[in-house]
Amino acid sequence: MAVVTPARLLRLLNLLSARPWWAGPELAERLDVTERTLRRDVTRLRGLGYPIEGTTGPYGGYRLGAAGHLPPLLLDDDEAVAVAVALRSASGGGASGLESAALSALTKLDQVLPVRLRERIGALRSVTVALGPRQVPPVDLDVLVPVAVACRRPERLRFSYQAGDGTASERHVEPYRLVYTDRRWYLVAFDRDRDAWRTFRVDRMSGPHATGVPFDRTDPPDAAALVAHGVALAVHSLQARIRLHLPPEDAARFIAPTDGVIERESAATTIARVGGDADWIAGFVAGLPCRVEVLEPEEVRIEVRRLAGRLARDHA
Repeated sequence: MAVVTPARLLRLLNLLSARPWWAGPELAERLDVTERTLRRDVTRLRGLGYPIEGTTGPYGGYRLGAAGHLPPLLLDDDEAVAVAVALRSASGGGASGLESAALSALTKLDQVLPVRLRERIGALRSVTVALGPRQVPPVDLDVLVPVAVACRRPERLRFSYQAGDGTASERHVEPYRLVYTDRRWYLVAFDRDRDAWRTFRVDRMSGPHATGVPFDRTDPPDAAALVAHGVALAVHSLQARIRLHLPPEDAARFIAPTDGVIERESAATTIARVGGDADWIAGFVAGLPCRVEVLEPEEVRIEVRRLAGRLARDHA
């Protein structure tokens, strides 16, 4: 009789998680046990709370069902990192009401992580900045994690990069922070070849590898502000200056960092710069719940008047 081992039970559970259904003989063969031993292992897993369903007969087999008590989870390395990133985001604050539960789950996960994963997740925690809503966008962990580790150590990084116009280049940088919006991840780094701070979209990076060369830079920028400026303004050829008749702290509630850059004008008014197409800016301005003046450029002012006229005609 085969001796029950935790390793075999975990392997059985992993196999059941990998496919929706297994034939009994095939599953026993994969585990190198008899079908009788397999049935005993399944019974033991059921006793631990795993809802394993089985059928008998020539086409009998097993599958991992739903519901029942929540058992321990089996996660591969990338899944563990992904869960930790999501929990880190949820525990960081907001209006979800799940912050405490997320922090508790993150603490439990950290306690059982192997050393090889602890540095990866620790690096992500320490160098990641959320910009705007705390919804974590999709990302390739094979790119994100090496970049995060290089940011934390810190050491110089090389990678291939494809710009928005399709131009490919090799970059050599001193990485500083990872910033994410509700849509994308960005790396903020000092570009050694261009001698300037730059932001790089992580989804346009490939083959990142640390050089092993440490660096010590004492003049880091505000990473979130740098990304916000790039997303809200730098990528747009048309930029408008608008005046909101609101104090700056109130204006910040209506203009997200990725929509515009706020500049204080006085205690009662705020100047904001917003980038985009003229019609988009006009619609954005029209949706602000306060008195707003478009200061420049004239083409946006014309579009605002056109939008106002259409709305007046439609609601006469």
